[in-house]
Amino acid sequence: MESTQKLSFLLNDKNLSEELKSIAQKVLNDQRITFDEGVYLYEHAELGYLGVLANYIREKKHGDITYFNRNFHIEPTNVCVYDCKFCSYSRLIKNRTDGWEMDVDGMMDIIRKYDNEPVTEVHITGGVVPKQNLEFYAEFFKRCKEHRPELHIKGLTPVEYYYIFKKAKLSHYEGMKYLQSCGLDSMPGGGAEIFHPEIREKIAHDKCTADQWLDIHEQAHKLGMHTNATMLYGHIEEYWHRVDHMERLRTLQDKTGGFQTFIPLKFRNKDNQMDNVPEVSVIEDLRNYAIARIYLDNFPHIKAYWAMISRNTAQLSLAFGVDDIDGTLDDTTKIYSMAGAEEQNPAMSTKELVDLIKHVGRHPIERDTLYNVVTDYNEVEFEEENPKKQYYSLPVVN
Repeated sequence: MESTQKLSFLLNDKNLSEELKSIAQKVLNDQRITFDEGVYLYEHAELGYLGVLANYIREKKHGDITYFNRNFHIEPTNVCVYDCKFCSYSRLIKNRTDGWEMDVDGMMDIIRKYDNEPVTEVHITGGVVPKQNLEFYAEFFKRCKEHRPELHIKGLTPVEYYYIFKKAKLSHYEGMKYLQSCGLDSMPGGGAEIFHPEIREKIAHDKCTADQWLDIHEQAHKLGMHTNATMLYGHIEEYWHRVDHMERLRTLQDKTGGFQTFIPLKFRNKDNQMDNVPEVSVIEDLRNYAIARIYLDNFPHIKAYWAMISRNTAQLSLAFGVDDIDGTLDDTTKIYSMAGAEEQNPAMSTKELVDLIKHVGRHPIERDTLYNVVTDYNEVEFEEENPKKQYYSLPVVN
């Protein structure tokens, strides 16, 4: 049954409450739901109902297409001046012997490792340390672009930038403009956590505020950069805190149009200061993806990080509003595995990712960072796979 038929069937369900019927009608009519309706969905909507609405929106925007990219991560340090209670990854400066701090040469060694691979993006994020300052990243971005001009640099979050720009005595706009001139192309969505100060003060009291996070993204958008946004869910927040978070993102997106993708991040409780907080269920994961797709009507894409939630849950999410499952990663990130994610060595070959998408009836598209089509994998036949090979050189679709 097509998604439109399923939605029409839902609207004729006599057992559906008037509130849920009204929200479904708004979705059918392409109307925005309110803050209170967003909270109502969290409190009263069942998974099946949410799936119908979210999948309708997803297929209206993207059909069966599911995006992924071929990327790798550089994590310059896991030492950090900040003390986020949920973080399993970073080591405070006083415990820096348990961590790593790379120099620019070490980061360039990782870049060169992929010289013969058809990756399109390097994703850079990690901890915050004083010596990895404005000029440190300016030098790295310049050298990266000199070495491989076409490689898209998606680098750092407002948490790093706020610290770096304050130390350099630059405004957010001046700092972003300077680093853009050095080669920075776009910004990932990390560091958002939960915006409301009631929660933010408890879990990340010393990092940038919600207003500072949002302003740095706004300045990036003014410079023509595209950025992403995240939300850390499933810990001590209440449902209305999630809606408040998405409302602030939706408002900025109305103003700038610069966000590409929203990525809900599941709280994992391994080896952090919140290990007493139980993790939410897969059902709640899927409900959260669906409500995000319904609420963030002006965001083009909803992404699920397969490395964070597992391959199986990522497949399920494609029926609950998600149209992007991130990239091949090639085992270059420790952020998820150190927090207790199912994927302890997160790497997938292109064939594995394509198969994962096809097995649930979706259409796999390799994209670049800006969602231009690199390769349509619907008709691609793979040669017998070399287990050591994580990427495949295939014709590029212009």
